[in-house]
Amino acid sequence: MTFNDILSSELITNTTEFSLTDTLISMFFAFAIGLFIFLIYKKTFSGVMYSSGFAMTMVGLSMVTTLVIMAVTSNIVLSLGMVGALSIVRFRAAIKEPMEIVFLFWSLATGIIIGAGLIPLAVVGAVIVGIVLLIFANRKSHTNPYIVVLSCDSDAGEKEALELLGASVEKYVVKTKTVNPGGIEITAEIRVKDAGTEFINKLCSVNGVENASLISYNGEYMS
Repeated sequence: MTFNDILSSELITNTTEFSLTDTLISMFFAFAIGLFIFLIYKKTFSGVMYSSGFAMTMVGLSMVTTLVIMAVTSNIVLSLGMVGALSIVRFRAAIKEPMEIVFLFWSLATGIIIGAGLIPLAVVGAVIVGIVLLIFANRKSHTNPYIVVLSCDSDAGEKEALELLGASVEKYVVKTKTVNPGGIEITAEIRVKDAGTEFINKLCSVNGVENASLISYNGEYMS
């Protein structure tokens, strides 16, 4: 058997008949589940800056992946060419939150499953994953985390400010302390039971405290 015989064999040239109805149904479900993923992402987002472009990418990613899988399952030559084409693609978009990886893989998996014709599996899986993410991502702690930044000009001011801080919040933990000729800067993580922030005004009025800043954050501290 020559190389030309291999290329002309039925295994290589065989192509599944294109069905417009199946394509429309698959693309519809890919869009619907992609939109569901978009809504779950929007509902559970807890980062600093919400990106509508990234959210809409998940809808398009589900549909494009579905289209690709439907194409590569119909022809072996096309599937080999697609593997080669995707191997040279480099994605350089930065992932800002770990949860974004979950949503990206969810969108890709949805496209692959629907493209393979397993639409019920994609629907059931989307419902289960969506419910799990809603339950765990929306669990709120009974206390609200904040970061307090204090600038003091003396040891006495630092001591009095920390005593007032300890009496005003549920608990606090000093994360960093910087001492220089100009004064002392302290960064502390605090937990408060309510949304009241009046204590920060009292900290500013302490003798020896030059300024006090209150910053809300997601509980992930990087030193």
